[in-house]
Amino acid sequence: MDLGIGGKYAFITGGSHGIGRAIAIALADEGCHVAICGRKKGWLDQTVADLASRGVDAIGIQADATDPAEIKRMFRQLEERWGTLHILVNNVGGGGRWGNETVEENGDEVWQEVFDKNAMAAVRCTTAAIPWMKAQQWGRVVTITSIYGREGGGRPWFNMAKAAQTSLMKCLGLNRSLVREGITFNSVAPGPILIPETGWDEERRRDPEEFDRRAREQFTLGRLGTPEEVASVVAFLCSQKASLVNGASVVVDGGESRAF
Repeated sequence: MDLGIGGKYAFITGGSHGIGRAIAIALADEGCHVAICGRKKGWLDQTVADLASRGVDAIGIQADATDPAEIKRMFRQLEERWGTLHILVNNVGGGGRWGNETVEENGDEVWQEVFDKNAMAAVRCTTAAIPWMKAQQWGRVVTITSIYGREGGGRPWFNMAKAAQTSLMKCLGLNRSLVREGITFNSVAPGPILIPETGWDEERRRDPEEFDRRAREQFTLGRLGTPEEVASVVAFLCSQKASLVNGASVVVDGGESRAF
């Protein structure tokens, strides 16, 4: 299926690893020029090389997308290189395993850090991208949230931050002055995803047989999802064909969540 986005310019935060990397590659495969940011130079350089091998313009920016000054620097670089942006994927986030399970033993810094890493990073990047999208009367903003942005079950600081991201996309999707300029705002809520060098992957490497046994018992499909399965949904939401999908929270979890 031709998604109709060849030649458009896309920026994925946290795009050097995991779900962000898979999204960057999926969009490059559709012919998008792709910029990514990340903190680890090795991951960043490898992903940029993989993107460039697909014949698109690829930009890697080593930066921390939770720092307001760094976000301004990144968008200045995009202005200098491209002068516009069609697609923004707010992928930077996390914190679902941070803090202490005993809630009252956590200080304000845990709540604030997780909120900044998720919600405020999305706010700052989105508001920076909107003027370009309005000027060209076309844009796609997709924010990677979590099933725990739609229901209870996770650590509260993480749920609050992810729910805020979901709310941001819904509220912007209801803003007529934005969406009537051809911009859509959606969120994608993954369930358990097996990402290299993260918590689930560490558990799998410690005892592969036990991990597989637990996965068969615990998860509806008997397995975790992959970053590529999430990326396929994101690529569609970024496409011309998804023009009527706006303000939605799309669950990609293999049936794990309990919310409708």
